[in-house]
Amino acid sequence: MKNRFLRALLPLFLLSFFPLSPAGAAVADKVVAVVGGDVIFRSELDSRETMTRLQYPDLKDDRSLRSSILDGLINQKIILAKARIDSVSISENDIASSADARLRQLSRRFSSKEDMERQFGKSIEGIRRDLAGEIRSQQMIETLRRQKFSGVTIGYGEVMSFYRDNRDAMPTLPEEVSFSQILKFPGVTRAAKASARKKIEDIEKKFTTGFLSFDELARRYSDDPGSAQLGGDLGFVQRGELVKPFEDAAYGLKDGHVSGIVETRYGFHIIQRLGREGRSIHVRHILVAFDRSDRDEAETVALLEAIRSGLLEGKGSFAEMARKYSDDPVSASLGGAVLASGSSRPYLDPRSLRPELQAIIGGLRTQGEISHPRKITPPRGEPFYGMFRLNERRLPHTLDPEKDYAMLEQLALDDKKQRLFNEWVSELRSEVFVRRSDI
Repeated sequence: MKNRFLRALLPLFLLSFFPLSPAGAAVADKVVAVVGGDVIFRSELDSRETMTRLQYPDLKDDRSLRSSILDGLINQKIILAKARIDSVSISENDIASSADARLRQLSRRFSSKEDMERQFGKSIEGIRRDLAGEIRSQQMIETLRRQKFSGVTIGYGEVMSFYRDNRDAMPTLPEEVSFSQILKFPGVTRAAKASARKKIEDIEKKFTTGFLSFDELARRYSDDPGSAQLGGDLGFVQRGELVKPFEDAAYGLKDGHVSGIVETRYGFHIIQRLGREGRSIHVRHILVAFDRSDRDEAETVALLEAIRSGLLEGKGSFAEMARKYSDDPVSASLGGAVLASGSSRPYLDPRSLRPELQAIIGGLRTQGEISHPRKITPPRGEPFYGMFRLNERRLPHTLDPEKDYAMLEQLALDDKKQRLFNEWVSELRSEVFVRRSDI
């Protein structure tokens, strides 16, 4: 019965998943459904089924899953048609920014721009347009759903009625931990800074003398792997998405102008602003990263140890020290608190943490215990030092209406929204031609 809660998530999952397939994926295909003027191909259904079974292993033996997924795809097409009829308004700036971000993410899977274009069978601009189209459809659907259901609320009586009706199906919640952190990146030596400075000055000279274009300089010399093969293009960005020195310099430029040398904790940059739309600016850059093989790690460890000693002596709070010293702007603004991805919950499944962090948090036994500074080496990016405080540890248990009321309330609200969603889609289906084949 617990699969009931997984099934309730499927329509929401399907409405947010728009795959982009390489050129080799286009083969002779069969139409499995027609919705108005749109068709759904077997390859799309196969792709969604594979992704769903990967996301929800508990549904791997569900024989009716494929049929449910096809219903979800049909609903998706119907809602998108309704969104177009209603002229749902979305931000083209946000779409462009999201497409650029997803393009950068995709580009990391390929050895070069040419390899990426060959695999997809189209130019970088063609890939960007396809991504923008997928994101535009996704945002139109999500905007219409929010407009339709954002005002739905649920009362205490409804929540408890939902609990009584589904008591035997309540999920078992895994162990969860709540913790806070102070993160520090080691500084670089004067020699490392001087070496990077000379390199960026040489690049700047090549640009100002017209020896090479900005685009070509970025491809040849930039140390930013995500943007170098795109000519340094970062797409459209907004304030708060960039480190402050870079952000201040970029927003201070006029369209088409190029900055002087800008220093951030990553290295030295040359920035070009390409345009502006509303609050977003289109920028590209060339980065010469600091050589962090020669870092001043001892100074970083000493600072964190001094902070820890002061906290143990009652000098200030962990939250105050995080706001003052942490190099992670997100958790620092929350007093060091680490939130579950995509939510405001301060509780995380320890299994979702990187192995290094699992070991550190697992070693903290009592509430309020603070770790010694530990070096963390992420899969990508530069190593840093972290100090962690255990705020609370919750052991595995079946969802309890008192201890876990917020989660129960969300389950009940999702269930209510899903029932209303199903009724709404049934009404829409009567307005659109739908033909569904046997699968």
